[in-house]
Amino acid sequence: MKTRITEMFGIEHPIIQGGMHFVGFAEMAAAVSNAGGLGIITGLTQRTPADLANEIARCRDMTDKPFGVNLTFLPVVAAPDYPGYVKAIIDGGVKAVETAGNNPSKWLPALKEAGIKVIHKCTSVRHSLKAEAIGCDAVSVDGFECGGHPGEDDVPNFILLPRAAEELKIPFVASGGMADGRSLVAALALGAEGMNMGTRFIATKEAPVHENVKQAIVAASELDTRLVMRPLRNTERVLTNVAVERLLAKEKELGANIKFEDIMAEVAGVYPKVMTEGAMDAGAWSCGMVAGLIHDIPTCKELIDRIMKEAEEIISGRLKRFL
Repeated sequence: MKTRITEMFGIEHPIIQGGMHFVGFAEMAAAVSNAGGLGIITGLTQRTPADLANEIARCRDMTDKPFGVNLTFLPVVAAPDYPGYVKAIIDGGVKAVETAGNNPSKWLPALKEAGIKVIHKCTSVRHSLKAEAIGCDAVSVDGFECGGHPGEDDVPNFILLPRAAEELKIPFVASGGMADGRSLVAALALGAEGMNMGTRFIATKEAPVHENVKQAIVAASELDTRLVMRPLRNTERVLTNVAVERLLAKEKELGANIKFEDIMAEVAGVYPKVMTEGAMDAGAWSCGMVAGLIHDIPTCKELIDRIMKEAEEIISGRLKRFL
C-alpha cells in the first residue's frame, strides 16, 4: 500500500509506532521497522543524549530499515538537554523525528538541514495548521480516544480527521483508537494517509515491558480508561488502577485548589515501576480506549501483516460490494 506517508518515510506499510515512555526502546522500534512500519525510539526515556546515541546505535544493529526518534518538548523550568538530544539524533543518521509537546520550531532548522523528516503530534486542527506553517513535513492527529495527552478540546477522530483533511496540505496519520485493519481503512476513508499506534504495540511479544502490562491491556475493555489531571489542564488518558482512582478522589476533593504537588505520588516517576517491574498499581500510566479492541499478544510482524491483510480484504471485498 502506497501513501504519502510510506513514500515520505521510506516504509512498506503506512503504520507508525508512537513514541511511548519506557516502551520505545531499540527492541520495540526495530521490531516495528523490520515488520514494515516505522518504529520510534522515545528520546526522553533515555536519561542523557549519550544514552540516546547508544540506543540509536543499538537499534541500527537490529534493523536496516528506517526508524525514528520521538522528542517531546516539555514546558518545564529545568528543561532536558535538547541541543544534545538533537545532536545525537543527527549524528546517529536518523531520518525521521516525531515531535510532541511544545512548538518544535526552534529545532526544525537543524533537523531539516540534516535531511530529517518531522512529524508533529497534534490534538487539534489549529495546532496541525501551525505545525504545517512552521515547516513540519507531516502531522499525527490525535483524537480524544488516544492514550496519553488528548488535549483539552475532546474532539474524537470521527470529526477530527475529516476536519484535518479539509484544512491540511501536508499528509497526516490518525492516532487514537487505532488497532487493526478496520482502523486503517477508516483512517484512510476520513482523509489520513496512515495510522499511528501506541497502546496496540505495547501488547506485542517484542514490547520491552513487563508481562503484567501486556496482560492488563488484553484484559481491559473500552470502559477501563480514565482522564486524570483535567483540573490542571494537562489531561492524560490512563488505565484505571488503585492509584488512578485515588488520584481522581483527590481531584474531586480539592477541586480548583489542586496542585501538581498533591498528586505527585500517583504520577511522578511511576513508569519504571509499571513498565519494568510490573507493579500495576504503582501509578497512572497512559493507555488508550483502544484496549477494548486488543485481544492478543502477537509479534509485531504478525500484527502488521494481519492489519494489512484485513485492510486489503475490507477495501477489495466488503466495501466494493456496496458500489
